[in-house]
Amino acid sequence: MVQIPEKVKYILDTLKVNNYEGYAVGGCVRDSVLGRIPGDWDITTSARPEEVKKIFRKTVDTGIEHGTVTVILEGEGFEVTTYRVDGKYEDHRHPAQVEFTPDLKEDLKRRDFTINAMAYNPKEGIVDLFDGMKDLERRCIRCVGDPEERFSEDALRMLRGIRFAGQLDFTIEEGTLQAIQKQSDSIGKVSVERIRTEITKLLLSKRPDKLLLAEKTGLCESFLPEFSMMLGTVQNNPHHCFDVGHHSLAAVMNARKIGERVQKDKMVMPSPYDGDFRKEKVDTILVFAALLHDVGKAGCKTTDEKGVDHFHGHAEAGSQIAHDIMRRLRFDNDSVKMVEKIVRFHERRYEGSRKAMRRLVSQAGAEVMPYLFIIQEADVLSQSEYMREGKLARIKEGRHVFSEILRQREAFCLQDLEITGRDLIDLGVPRGPKVGEVLSDLLDIVIDSPEKNNRKLLLTEVKKRITIE
Repeated sequence: MVQIPEKVKYILDTLKVNNYEGYAVGGCVRDSVLGRIPGDWDITTSARPEEVKKIFRKTVDTGIEHGTVTVILEGEGFEVTTYRVDGKYEDHRHPAQVEFTPDLKEDLKRRDFTINAMAYNPKEGIVDLFDGMKDLERRCIRCVGDPEERFSEDALRMLRGIRFAGQLDFTIEEGTLQAIQKQSDSIGKVSVERIRTEITKLLLSKRPDKLLLAEKTGLCESFLPEFSMMLGTVQNNPHHCFDVGHHSLAAVMNARKIGERVQKDKMVMPSPYDGDFRKEKVDTILVFAALLHDVGKAGCKTTDEKGVDHFHGHAEAGSQIAHDIMRRLRFDNDSVKMVEKIVRFHERRYEGSRKAMRRLVSQAGAEVMPYLFIIQEADVLSQSEYMREGKLARIKEGRHVFSEILRQREAFCLQDLEITGRDLIDLGVPRGPKVGEVLSDLLDIVIDSPEKNNRKLLLTEVKKRITIE
């Protein structure tokens, strides 16, 4: 049932030969039972850190004060941690001290959820002291022991439980869920970076809609209070069939599917995955842009005399809110800027004018466009079926037109002009803001008429302006 890598087997065998217990433990055991490929293999042992260091030739003290030594085998690292009992948690995150123990049970009972509290070695098979296997069968997230005690020790466990529910498509056991609701305020004592990591993993999971559990239990109040307002914003409009919150979660799901399709289909050009960002960063930008693309609607809602809701200006308003949320979660500058721009321009769909497309590219930036097409498609697929075919056709055509603009090297930014600021100064344009103003005017001309991006024509245009002035 559990197939361990040869290097992990070697570590376990070496511990055994030296008269120590050793087990693969935690998420790697859980994932193996579920048929998933573990991201890493953690090992727990009765050997103390100094004993582990004597047994293995190459080790690194990665967390020796907590009993963890990383064993290096052919350049690959494996964390080996001594059985331990955690002391008192004083900050809702880390134990003040740990005590080593020779008892595997004591080590397993300190862990967060039953499905993460199983150990395995080839000789004994799975050691399951807290019915983790049954919870895997029930597809259930349940704390080891008293859930309130587990969450008071480490508040991040509440969000981790919801994230596991999303990744594994599991439910959360009622007592565990009630404990999260009771202690949700303590999530504010966890670092924003840790929260961001969990929320990102949740949005990238197979069930990002489990974010609803974070809102229901009160966790979102500490880091994403806007989500409650989104859920409370009904959209009485023929284009919509969900409130803003559920619509946005559907858009996250669709953005993931479209992103996967774009990666596989090399005919879809351009692709955000062809840019400078790593795949993980591209995926993260897409899911947060999808989640926040309509975040401005709550404050922009109006209802006409027929009872139809409208949200004029929500993209502009939402871009600032999205910026603030991304900053609050301490994302890097590139991600903040990209999400803000996608939200700002997500309503600007292709309407049949190549000139308008060049104008959009000039305003949004060519690097934003591949993301924008994915979010626009995800947005449409998360609405009602009203006029859906036409909307999707326009997005497809817009992607094609943008690709053609790039292929034909049509100008849409100052760097594309066949004339520079130096040229303007040589012609007598005063240094300073005036140079930028003239270049912007020339770019407007070229965006309207690409054939005018000709050095001779542009120089003539500048000379005319100087003569008139």
